[in-house]
Amino acid sequence: MRVFVTGGTGLVGSAVVAELIGNGHTVLALTRSDASERAAEAAGAEPLRGSLADPDVLRAGAARADGVIHLAFGNDFSSPEALAANVAEETAALTALGEELVGSDRPFVIVSGTPWVTGRISTEADPLPTDGPVGGRGRTVTAVLGLASRGVRSSSVRLPRTVHNEGAGGFAGVLTGIARRTGVSGYAGDGEQRWPAVHALDAAVLFRLALEKAEAGTAWHAVADEGDRVRDIAEVIGRRLGLPVESVPPDTYGPLGPIFAADQPSSSTHTRQTLGWEPKHPSLLEDLENIQP
Repeated sequence: MRVFVTGGTGLVGSAVVAELIGNGHTVLALTRSDASERAAEAAGAEPLRGSLADPDVLRAGAARADGVIHLAFGNDFSSPEALAANVAEETAALTALGEELVGSDRPFVIVSGTPWVTGRISTEADPLPTDGPVGGRGRTVTAVLGLASRGVRSSSVRLPRTVHNEGAGGFAGVLTGIARRTGVSGYAGDGEQRWPAVHALDAAVLFRLALEKAEAGTAWHAVADEGDRVRDIAEVIGRRLGLPVESVPPDTYGPLGPIFAADQPSSSTHTRQTLGWEPKHPSLLEDLENIQP
């Protein structure tokens, strides 16, 4: 299968591209810079120059492919306005891609986050939130899954709060970066809140499985660890960096503060049973031991 991939040179995307090529697919990768173009070529993908802000390029990429995997998302979380701009850009991009795929029965695999449900572990059957800091993204993902009624084999792979590899990535990576800058390995509140996690190489396998065999309109959970306590995460980071571990105000994390303070464990039982996905790589707490002082 020829697959058009957005975000194919990031931590998750590079793993997905390698997984696709390693299993006999070819990749057309959206690239927005000379560096990402070189990275895509080195990985064995064909680059297509453009960005999420280029709907014509996105439609052209989808038109040249047998399926699409969307992974790209803006990295500016500095303010509520910046986060809203990221969501708006992604919404426009997904709309363009979806329009190109209508009536084709081609697979369209998109990325989202696992939902959180008060008082219990979330499952694949739970809807994404449509309000709050990332509510707009939830509405967009729901609309894309609705394209199943218009001849698109759309599916969503829900990533947990931390997708990691060699001690880097995800919300745990944000905690590490803040710890390095502030001299404190912090956690919001009492640190009892739980975050799900997955290794990037395991997540990549699930994206491939969804591309190859997920039914239209379905959601899947790329969750290996159902919920690590944030305080435990902070303690590993603090020990690796030689820093004190302390509770910090949620506003330390800017617009992501409410999310960082929330208890949000998640299950992947249905995903494992239905698609035969089985994580094999190190857990988050094990992988954080790779953090270098």
